[in-house]
Amino acid sequence: MRKALLFLSAAAVALSATAVTAQYAPRSLDPQLVAEAQKDNSAIVQQYGGAESGSRSVYVNEVGHRVASFTGVANPSGAFHFTLLNSAVENAFSVPGGYIYVTRQLLTLMDDEAELAFVLGHEAGHVAAGHAQQRERAENRAVWQQLPWILLGGIFGGNIGNAVATRGLLTAKLQTLSFSREQEYEADTLGMRYMIAAGYDPSGAAEILAALTRNSALQARIQGNDNRKLPEWASTHPLSENRMQRELAEARATGRLGTGLVNRDRFLAQLDGAYVDDDPAQGVIDGRTFTHPDLRIQFTVPVGYLMDNGTDAVSISGSAGEAEFSGGRYRGTLESYIGAVLQSLAGDQRLAVPAPRRTVINGVPAAYTVARANSGSGPVDVAIVAYQWAPDTIYHFVMLTSAGSGFGPFGPMISSIRKITPADAASIRPRVIDVVTVKPGESVQSLSAQMAYRNFQVDRFLSLNGLATNAQLKPGQKVKLVVYGTRRG
Repeated sequence: MRKALLFLSAAAVALSATAVTAQYAPRSLDPQLVAEAQKDNSAIVQQYGGAESGSRSVYVNEVGHRVASFTGVANPSGAFHFTLLNSAVENAFSVPGGYIYVTRQLLTLMDDEAELAFVLGHEAGHVAAGHAQQRERAENRAVWQQLPWILLGGIFGGNIGNAVATRGLLTAKLQTLSFSREQEYEADTLGMRYMIAAGYDPSGAAEILAALTRNSALQARIQGNDNRKLPEWASTHPLSENRMQRELAEARATGRLGTGLVNRDRFLAQLDGAYVDDDPAQGVIDGRTFTHPDLRIQFTVPVGYLMDNGTDAVSISGSAGEAEFSGGRYRGTLESYIGAVLQSLAGDQRLAVPAPRRTVINGVPAAYTVARANSGSGPVDVAIVAYQWAPDTIYHFVMLTSAGSGFGPFGPMISSIRKITPADAASIRPRVIDVVTVKPGESVQSLSAQMAYRNFQVDRFLSLNGLATNAQLKPGQKVKLVVYGTRRG
């Protein structure tokens, strides 16, 4: 059970001996943890959509190293590595070997450089305070306490299943990065300490936490119209509203609230043009429909089911089953492909697999079968439907339902897959941040109408810019819009 929140002034916050040592006695990171971080880095980057490059990435690195230089970690310029991820989830996290990640989606919620400095300082605080070592035992337990689908994914093997196996185990490992509430509060305190030492206004701490609180509330309101999973931040960090109040009290106690660097114009200049939500190169989620313009694939998930768009697969989850869509280059028959997928799922387990049956779905040759398997929670049905998309390309759904359910709720999804036209593919454009200067006569309502969404336009605009419902815009004021942009070349 988590302890009750205590509101303490910054002067009264008792830091652990590790944290104090991190501030005053330079120390090196554990070489074994550094090696593990280096080994996992490429898989983490791939799972989160790849690393951003260009001036925005350089900028994040610059701010990150500026705050990390005050952590007390020896050789901070070499010990810390900051990566901007091309991911549509709002998240920031660190691994104990000094690798720190922040997603472009989280950047879009920020309003200035001080907010970015706090987020990166918070993650550096986890590393400097050795929080990973403190949770090592919990980490070992957590890998084996995942949902049956993750457990099944964790035993994937073989050529087709390797990517899924890596993702399943990596997901389990990253889920253990949800530190205790006390560790998160300590990282907040350290992050504020570092940002103040780096010359930033400590108000950035409370402001980004307020932005996360607003965004979580908004996402909860529109969840019925959006089949995307909730932001990862919501499941890996304590309630942002509580943290916001705590950090505001700490900032006031420092006597520096409202002083120091904010660098809002510089931050907004870097943010301008950043992708929001999905990158079309990885496919886009629009309500219950997933569309990949480059692969010319489209399908629709059942009502009430959520999608998670990964780099190499789309995961679908709901009350009566789990599914995943993936595939790619393959030379062979649909039957041999299905056999290879099932074999990679089963590992050493022997499955009784009925011979796949052939069919045609929306003009695409397909084959399917249902096998019975044993998972950590009992017998389950594992259904496979494979589609001959091109002579050397096969895509498939793998579905996990309770024993005896077969395809369960996924029948309509299986039948919904289709090839979209080149015109349909060309019409899919990314959403991007557009930083605009308010002109005379413009209002919340007039600017909100430009937002590239079909619903909650005013709510999204207010949340994105941290504005009250009755806000009056002033000429010359800079605000963020989300508009349709052009795809990267």
